[in-house]
Amino acid sequence: MFIDSAKIYVKAGDGGRGCSSHYRDKYSRRAVPNGGDGGKGSDIVFAADRNLYTLLDFKYNQHFRGRHGAHGSGNNKKGRDAEDVVALVPPGTVIKDARTGCVLRDLDKDGQMCVIAQGGKGGLGNQHKRDATPGEPGEEKEILLDLKVIAEVGLVGFPNAGKSTLIAHISNAHPKIAAYPFTTKSPVLGVVRLHDKTFVIADIPGLIEGSSHGRGLGDKFLRHVERTKILVHLIDMAGFEGRDPLEDYRIINAELKHYSKDVVKKPQIIAANKMDLEGAKENLVRFKKVVKKKVYPISALERQGLEELIAAVAKRV
Repeated sequence: MFIDSAKIYVKAGDGGRGCSSHYRDKYSRRAVPNGGDGGKGSDIVFAADRNLYTLLDFKYNQHFRGRHGAHGSGNNKKGRDAEDVVALVPPGTVIKDARTGCVLRDLDKDGQMCVIAQGGKGGLGNQHKRDATPGEPGEEKEILLDLKVIAEVGLVGFPNAGKSTLIAHISNAHPKIAAYPFTTKSPVLGVVRLHDKTFVIADIPGLIEGSSHGRGLGDKFLRHVERTKILVHLIDMAGFEGRDPLEDYRIINAELKHYSKDVVKKPQIIAANKMDLEGAKENLVRFKKVVKKKVYPISALERQGLEELIAAVAKRV
């Protein structure tokens, strides 16, 4: 199951108490304070791990609590610091404060780490010639995790345009393929290899008119193309179910523009799919008269024209 958002509660560990203790032997007229300091509470740390691709774990584990630091003891012994609590997330996870909406950190690279909630400092023992103090409380927050997949290439288009078939034939991905719209309900990542070059391509669930405003969960899908370098715009040139390829092209670009000016400015490679079907060639001629851009005619199902398309994408990447 692909989960790309979660709301969780984090509470760092409290610091341990400082100790109030005195030492006195038969040679001392006054007792000497020798209470040790308390240990530091554990931090709540988030780290990006490339072996993860979903926030599914946070759907069932929504509370992260740090351990308390150990209390100080006599003979100037300091309490042990608590070990940090580390939560692993996929690269591309944006961490936000749920109350303010402020972005705390964007973990966009494997191995990146950040402290989201700091553990409390340990209290001071009376060895410092003052009364012992309790440990400080650890920070607590409600945070939002928002995953945006990391891929060089984003594959966009209307439902049933053939995106799943295309990514299955050009990469190592194995998406569900069926002859009905919205077969793909979450982004699918695949690695494409061309000679000595490789790049990651993301199959984004089909977009429809109004996607930028949330229709068909389109706004949740569109955020996954924000990190891509280029877009492959796949068009059903055969006009499945009476659709107009030219109108589909305009609608998708309008939705990209409404969602983000940065997204619509990304370089696009236009792929005319289903060229093996009746009417596709006539529609392609009409399409080229209006859209004065390079168009790559392909048939993902018959694996026709894929090598030229992959070479063009690899060159742009």
